[in-house]
Amino acid sequence: MDKQEVKAFFDKTIAENEDLSVGVVAIMTLMKIIEKYQDNTVQGLDENLKLGILAIKTSDYPVTAINSGCELFMRFITLAKLDYNSFEQCRNVMLERGNIFLNRLKQCRAKIVKLATKFIADGSKVLTHSRSRVVLQTLIEASRQGKQFEIYVTKSAPDNSGDVMCKNLTSVGIPCTLILDSAIGYVMEQVDFVMVGAEGVVESGGIVNKVGSYTMAVCAKEMKKPFYVLTESFKFSRLFPLNQGDLPPEYKYSASARQLDERDFKKIHPLVDYTPPFYITLLFTDLGILTPSAVSDELIKLYL
Repeated sequence: MDKQEVKAFFDKTIAENEDLSVGVVAIMTLMKIIEKYQDNTVQGLDENLKLGILAIKTSDYPVTAINSGCELFMRFITLAKLDYNSFEQCRNVMLERGNIFLNRLKQCRAKIVKLATKFIADGSKVLTHSRSRVVLQTLIEASRQGKQFEIYVTKSAPDNSGDVMCKNLTSVGIPCTLILDSAIGYVMEQVDFVMVGAEGVVESGGIVNKVGSYTMAVCAKEMKKPFYVLTESFKFSRLFPLNQGDLPPEYKYSASARQLDERDFKKIHPLVDYTPPFYITLLFTDLGILTPSAVSDELIKLYL
């Protein structure tokens, strides 16, 4: 598959599966590259996969989960290269391992939902930010269990993804109020806790998420409200930012923005920000409920 074919498959799969994370779709794309590869060398396939990852990252989607998901996937499937002499055998094993990996990822969200719904009690008022698929599914499942609660969701500029989240919630009968991003401080004193998703989790236990998450976390800490993060373990990343400036440009800006002159794209609204672990109460993951300090240990296990 050439660059255009890879990008077209990635974009088409996202369009047809809006409930899938971009990280999962990126892995599905790598699987397609393995299936379509026509030469007979492992080295050539490796090069094709690396070029495929670069092609995926030219799409205007956040690359945080793409980076971590692809890195874990490559590590998981390429162990097959050590065991087989025949390329065809090796490819079949890689595809088999890839399918196992994908199936595990698709089960992650259900595990998180099961853990997180226990923290939503009758009468709760919850603040969330932007549109997180795993947070949405958790709130819907809590409602199905007969729990009565109310949601505040930020409009989430610049793409206003909170509008979609609010419509998703109200369509299933969950009371939801859309608020301005600048109203976080005003609303915070009324809520019981904050529940957000994450684009990525870094080694320190902090998160990379839709811009505005850091502001919300600081406000929650000041007002002594729990700040919960719901995220899949494939989003755990071997990155250790110390501040906002430490985040790589590919995390903060879209691919089209990065094609501009550096002086111009740095003036553009960033897509994400970094929330340090100090502001996070708990992370609900498919590996269990973790404190931020436990993330580094889980990262070591993932990459062993």
